Amino acid sequence: MTPLAVTDQLFFERADADIDQPAARRIVEQALAGSDDGELFLEYRESEQISLDDGRIRSAGFDSALGFGLRAVAGEATGYAHAAEISEASLKRAATSVSAVAMGHTGTIAEPPRATNARLYSDANPLKLMPFSSRTGVLAEIDAYARGKDSRVIQVMASLSGEWQAVQIMRADGTRVADLRPLVRLNVSLVVEKDGRRESGSYGTGGRHAYEAVTNEAVWRGAVDEALRQALVNLDSRPAPAGEMEVVLGSGWPGILLHEAIGHGLEGDFNRKKTSAFAGLLGKQIAAKGVTVVDDGTIPDRRGSLTVDDEGTPTSRTVLIEDGVLVGFLQDRLNARLMGMRMTGNGRRQSFAHAPMPRMTNTVMLDGTHSQEEMIASVKSGLFAVNFGGGQVDITSGKFVFSASEAYLIEDGKVTAPVKGATLIGNGPDALTKVAMVGNDMAMDPGIGTCGKSGQGVPVGVGQPTLKLHGLTVGGTAA
Repeated sequence: MTPLAVTDQLFFERADADIDQPAARRIVEQALAGSDDGELFLEYRESEQISLDDGRIRSAGFDSALGFGLRAVAGEATGYAHAAEISEASLKRAATSVSAVAMGHTGTIAEPPRATNARLYSDANPLKLMPFSSRTGVLAEIDAYARGKDSRVIQVMASLSGEWQAVQIMRADGTRVADLRPLVRLNVSLVVEKDGRRESGSYGTGGRHAYEAVTNEAVWRGAVDEALRQALVNLDSRPAPAGEMEVVLGSGWPGILLHEAIGHGLEGDFNRKKTSAFAGLLGKQIAAKGVTVVDDGTIPDRRGSLTVDDEGTPTSRTVLIEDGVLVGFLQDRLNARLMGMRMTGNGRRQSFAHAPMPRMTNTVMLDGTHSQEEMIASVKSGLFAVNFGGGQVDITSGKFVFSASEAYLIEDGKVTAPVKGATLIGNGPDALTKVAMVGNDMAMDPGIGTCGKSGQGVPVGVGQPTLKLHGLTVGGTAA
């Protein structure tokens, strides 16, 4: 069955449904009369999470949600109403609420998104493809394997989570777009102890595919091995130094710094309102030569990918920075229209209870020409930051702080002692100009990212090659 047929069954053909598709269309058409844009967003979602700790299943939860969000847009104003049911009465109440935004407005409803035949992931519901007992069995195997791997392991925590989201977007002209979205994730965390000192390590992986992609024995063993490696590295770490120094960022997950410090500032709403540090700089050199950044929502099976965004627009590969020059922004329908720019398929929302806004999908810095070995060899004294933990950024100023979960000293061109407590402190626009070398080893993150903005969380991906930056401030813990 097509995604449209599946979602019709979920929303209009259920045994308890009291509204059909033609009736919904009539209500939407009336609600959006005089508006410039808008849509009815219908959603059904199943989700679960299973957690193991200390050899036992500590929690196992399942949830399902069904509802709609109705939006009318007039100029810059937005009317939005939602309900956790899909009925004629609730839809009519929502229509009355949102239509007020267009009262006295004489807009012409915007053209619908172009159609797409692309399918970037399976339509299947991962929660129904693998028995629950098999999933809990994998978590038990992870615990046994980790404890048998190294006697210093004193605690094992593992979790599996999965969801299946079915959406249909309906517009006033009757255009309808549907998408079926799987999403799974595996996380493993270990605590090790030696001579009274305890340290931890973790690793996660996931994407838009079935559970088998993360519960395969080779995959979960690899996750345990990587979590253990990180924990043992931290066990031998020393306090990190502080000061301004050269920093080499590892490939893959360290792209989260790129995502937070730069990506948010390139979202259309912040630039239209001129609250971004990059506002007014389109066409200007904002980064070092050789720096090219794209946001690509079309990579198959990736956590941040979408066949269509939450407004029904096909996602795309959007070039944001090309050879250091700012060439584009991430746009939803509203901001693209107001800025006179093209839609990029970046209108995203956490659920039916949230209005869409421009958000990243998979944000990636493309390859350069240098090897990681070459970059490290060029550093007399500095830091090699392999992995990151948490971080925060101020969109207006671009200032960021990120903590490194795995980092090493670089001394005389060689990686030496692991360090703990290193934080990278800087300013996104300024950091772009400090990129001295771009590696040839671009890698994507393992599929664990969730991005927060204005209280909404959505799954995202990041990627980058190894980078060398000069003059970055490092906050440390060394006395």
